[in-house]
Amino acid sequence: MRHVEICILGAGPGGATAALHLAKAGQQVLLIDKAVFPRDKICGDGMSGKVISELRRLGPEVLSRLSASAAQIPSWGIDFFAPNGRRLSVPFKPKYNAATDAPAGHVIKRLDFDDFLVREARQKPEIELLEGVDIAQHERTADGRWLLRTASGEAVASANVLLVANGAQSAFARQIGGRIMEPEHHCAGVRAYYEGVTGLSPDNFIELHFIKDFLPGYLWIFPLPNGQANVGVGMLTQAVSAKKVNLREKLAEMLATHPALQERFGTATRLTPVRGFGLPLGSKRRAISGEGYLLLGDAASLIDPFTGEGISHAMVSGRHAADWATRALAANDTSAAFLKQYDAAVYHRLGQELRLSYWLQRLLQFPALFNFVANRAANNATLAETLSSMFLDLNLRERLRQPGFYVKLLFGGK
Repeated sequence: MRHVEICILGAGPGGATAALHLAKAGQQVLLIDKAVFPRDKICGDGMSGKVISELRRLGPEVLSRLSASAAQIPSWGIDFFAPNGRRLSVPFKPKYNAATDAPAGHVIKRLDFDDFLVREARQKPEIELLEGVDIAQHERTADGRWLLRTASGEAVASANVLLVANGAQSAFARQIGGRIMEPEHHCAGVRAYYEGVTGLSPDNFIELHFIKDFLPGYLWIFPLPNGQANVGVGMLTQAVSAKKVNLREKLAEMLATHPALQERFGTATRLTPVRGFGLPLGSKRRAISGEGYLLLGDAASLIDPFTGEGISHAMVSGRHAADWATRALAANDTSAAFLKQYDAAVYHRLGQELRLSYWLQRLLQFPALFNFVANRAANNATLAETLSSMFLDLNLRERLRQPGFYVKLLFGGK
């Protein structure tokens, strides 16, 4: 059994990012994942400008290696399609030049991106990676450490601080962190990979379609290398239950019959089964730490309520978790009161943006209002810039605190 100061459960973007930041700070860390990489993760596969910024914080060489990978394609923004069909193009970088600028975003399968981060972690002597180890039991010992065991009872490690980044189905987050599935703050989704989809953006804009008969859900199309695309739908779990929606059937129906989609998918081929997943949304502020532990990423329910994007928020939480785990050890204080400062740091960075996304999500219940906002955006510099900033590493907090900002957001202005 390993006795360590810091253990991380989950080697996805949040856990791997935390491990890499800890290694940069000279901390030894044990990183455990139940999977063996490369492994698939059901996701939209899009990486906004905020992901680019977090990669840059890990080191410019890390970002350079990703940009050089054949597994990714550069993406320059998002196309929103309102219920009335109006397209709102939101670049990740205003006034970009795709021919000369560094990519402002990427699309890469999670199979490849998560493996990329794990390979970065493998290069660090400070990080010990255990793959194929499923931690099922978490015991708080008398001396204030976490004892971690497999389902069979085998003791794997004990740790002073535990960083929990093992996803939306985290047993620790449920059993210790008190997480429950809240249908009004949870999204159900399905996705599949296709090839031969026509009409994709030449600059690889990802697409979010808000189709009137499918609200408050949305359909996405994310272009991928080699002529492939990630295609799926998501809807609040509360609405799925209330409307008795079969997401797999609805996805097939919309691709076959919707006027904006049927021709584009007429000769496309589905390459994989349609697979389902759940997204715990950050539309509600929750405690994300406790005695000797920090919750990261999906385990902390930090997914964007409007777009479903979770990679950047997982990486942001990973960076802050590394910081506060290091501070806790330096202070010899892993109490819940001390680690609560991690919550404050994460929500200071993400809280206002999550609230704005929740506000936009709620617009989906009112198609006429959503159409109004989309129609205004084309001639509304404030709204267009705000939507763009949501996908960059830009600080919106001060702007969002100004009451006059919301008037400009709806009715125009600069």
